[in-house]
Amino acid sequence: MRNKNTAVLMSGSYCSVCKKKPSFFYRKYSGQKLCKKCFSESIEAKVRATITKYSMLKFDDKLAIAVSGGKDSLSLLHILAKLQKYRPKTSLTAITIDEGIKGYRDEALDIAEKNCNALQIPLYITSFKELFGLTLDELIIKLQAKGKTELTPCAYCGVLRRRAINVAARNIGATKIATAHTLDDETQTVLMNILRGDTDRLSKEKPITNYVHSMFIRKIKPFCEIPENESALYAYIKKITFQDTPCPYASEALRNDIRTMLNNIEEKHTGTKFAISRTMEKLQPAIEQVLTKKDFKTCKDCGEPTSQILCKTCEMLHQIR
Repeated sequence: MRNKNTAVLMSGSYCSVCKKKPSFFYRKYSGQKLCKKCFSESIEAKVRATITKYSMLKFDDKLAIAVSGGKDSLSLLHILAKLQKYRPKTSLTAITIDEGIKGYRDEALDIAEKNCNALQIPLYITSFKELFGLTLDELIIKLQAKGKTELTPCAYCGVLRRRAINVAARNIGATKIATAHTLDDETQTVLMNILRGDTDRLSKEKPITNYVHSMFIRKIKPFCEIPENESALYAYIKKITFQDTPCPYASEALRNDIRTMLNNIEEKHTGTKFAISRTMEKLQPAIEQVLTKKDFKTCKDCGEPTSQILCKTCEMLHQIR
């Protein structure tokens, strides 16, 4: 498996850790040459260390794992299932959201179900249609008919998906939600929020979210220090079946442009993504201090917590009514 940020080493080179097996992967930012076994173990160890470092879990948490069917969420699902033996009081339930994207989401749902069955982890599925009365495809068609093209489909999907995940987690009584946001996802989001001038969202980007309201389930990000290419390589080594078809709406997102830019910079200046992540972590307290804390009201339409009269989800849905 090869891309700009990974390299399969030539024969004759041995693993830097075990010093016995031929190396398979060169970790450029650390200078390590790793065999398949040591690479996989390093990812699992990093996830354990991240959970401990940020105190992500309590011994008796009921953890919901957001599973999309892609490489990152399924790699996280497999690792957390493996780590459960260290936390026998922590229960795991996968939650999957069916956005209603024809020709795309059905495959992901099937893959998620098969992985959960293999790991003996219960799977809870809910949909945009069930929660909001329409699929994402239907929403986009209605927006286009009304000439509402200011925001990309990803902008609408992101807001509705966050709501759906939170509602699903509440429905199963979860105390935490684990998402598979990688180092790449986190650094891309930081730059997106800076470019948009969204200091409120910038202040919320952290490995474990703050407790702000009883109806918002706290989120943890055990993959926040794992580069995306390493998450993909882990899935490849462990022979995890995942969906590799890109979302048909993804090409329209600003995130794609930022991803390309960051990967190009990382190729020339190794460690840039880690540097952005660490800088953001240092700046976080200062950003939070200067922002005015918002008082939560109740959305007049759906009853969910919001700082406005209408929550962002209902505000978006009103555009098509």
